Amino acid sequence: MHIKMPKNGSRWEDLKPQMLERGGADANWREGKTAVYVFNAGEDVARVQKEAYTMYMSENGLGPLAFPSLKQMEDEVIGMGLSLLHAPEGAKGTMTSGGTDSIAMAVKTARDFARAERGVSGQGNIVAPYSAHPAFDKAAKLMELEIRRIPVGSDLLADAAAMAAATDDQTIMLVGSAPSFPYGLIDDIEALSDVAVARNLWLHVDACVGGYIAPFVRMNGGNVRAFDFELPGVMSMSADLHKYGYCAKGASTVLYRSEALHNYMVFDCSDWPGGRMVTPTLAGTRPGGAISAAWAVMNFLGEEGYRAKHAEVTDARKAIEEGVKALGFEVLGEPQLGIVAFSHPTADVFAVYRQMYRKGWFTSLTTQPKALHLMLSPFHKQVTDTYLKDLSDSLAAAREEKTDEKFEARYS
Repeated sequence: MHIKMPKNGSRWEDLKPQMLERGGADANWREGKTAVYVFNAGEDVARVQKEAYTMYMSENGLGPLAFPSLKQMEDEVIGMGLSLLHAPEGAKGTMTSGGTDSIAMAVKTARDFARAERGVSGQGNIVAPYSAHPAFDKAAKLMELEIRRIPVGSDLLADAAAMAAATDDQTIMLVGSAPSFPYGLIDDIEALSDVAVARNLWLHVDACVGGYIAPFVRMNGGNVRAFDFELPGVMSMSADLHKYGYCAKGASTVLYRSEALHNYMVFDCSDWPGGRMVTPTLAGTRPGGAISAAWAVMNFLGEEGYRAKHAEVTDARKAIEEGVKALGFEVLGEPQLGIVAFSHPTADVFAVYRQMYRKGWFTSLTTQPKALHLMLSPFHKQVTDTYLKDLSDSLAAAREEKTDEKFEARYS
């Protein structure tokens, strides 16, 4: 359908109510009924996000000479990320627009490194666990790489031995997740690091979900095993600021063990009439607001603020785990961060999902095994009782519901 632009403009006072009305049918995340897409850390953080974003929303990160303020803020954001994730001296990173962007740039960097340093020619391949994010598939399609998804073990974690057996001279990257999105479980990155070191391979850790929560869960006493640059095989990491960093969208980080590795990511072109153009990522224009809001939120919360927010997340997860087990659900693995997935031995969890959706809950699902899936925010600590009550009612109602074949087909 083609809509013509109006001949005359409208007053903002008339447009704003229309926009609010259009959002009336959106997921009700402000009341905690959304456990995917949105990370609700409270009104205090939201205010910092908005005000800091608008302060620099017209500035462009493409021009560091024009806007040295943005470069300084980005450098400090990256520095905090590298410090949290145990990067060695000389490590370097860049802000991107999101996790897919970070992963794609890491794949491009690993490919170019493999070509230049290892002599890899022809089609390279990525070896990843079945649970790895589809962003790796997207990057592989863009760069005509082969992706080899290897079944996870019975513990739903990456099978390091099977992944090692799937590598060859054309392998440009091994992948581990910290945690995987479907299960919320941190792969055995130490085992993958051992494979990478032994075979001289590039290991990327997808910490888009966990990068800005796992370090603080560990500070709070959580038994989080090594998953970052403290392991020698880890060459790059992706970690999203707009997830558990509670920064404004879209803000992520892609981080490298050294500046020499980071250099393989940078695009540098002078063969055109406009002079030399250097961009660190695929994007040209880079929204200044995403950079300034990330800097502001990280400094607003600080280490103690993040520890407190993430304690609320893990408290909510533990309450959910206890409650769903009492209802007969089985939690997948042993989640430690903010994601929890749980199946049921007899009930149709897809039917349960539909019942919860009718009650206003917008969450997600996994398909292998079939399970309900939550990605929790600090605000969810306030609504765990409501969620569990609605889940109990939905479980009972689902037992009376007929199978929805269209819904099943969508998730099969």
